Amino acid sequence: MKKIEHVGIAVKDLNRSIAIYEKLLNTDCYKTEQVTAESVNTAFFKIGENKVELLQATAADSAIAKFIEKKGEGIHHIAFLVDDILAEMERLHKDGFVLLSDSPKRGADNKMFCFVHPKDTSGVLIEICQEIKWV
Repeated sequence: MKKIEHVGIAVKDLNRSIAIYEKLLNTDCYKTEQVTAESVNTAFFKIGENKVELLQATAADSAIAKFIEKKGEGIHHIAFLVDDILAEMERLHKDGFVLLSDSPKRGADNKMFCFVHPKDTSGVLIEICQEIKWV
């Protein structure tokens, strides 16, 4: 794993939270994006080499809606950037980690991603992600 790519924060109201984080971080949101397959709207902030991702559910049965219902707003996951997501998924699987998907999914911010089950990581949902390379 190369670095922490972003911290994902589950929020109820994306526009309200964007305004809060713009003030808090003293920087503008540089991108918003809808990820229909995950039923989520996202907003990104860049802080140095790292990012903060705000996530708002677009469906009551989405993972983010269920998270907020159970735990409230707050840190949802920590994402680590990798060079080869398939190799990293294979390594993690061989080392006994439970992955939440069998293959990478396409996500926001031009990334492929996969989550590692929090029961294997001391209760923290870990995302591994790789930049999508265009040929």
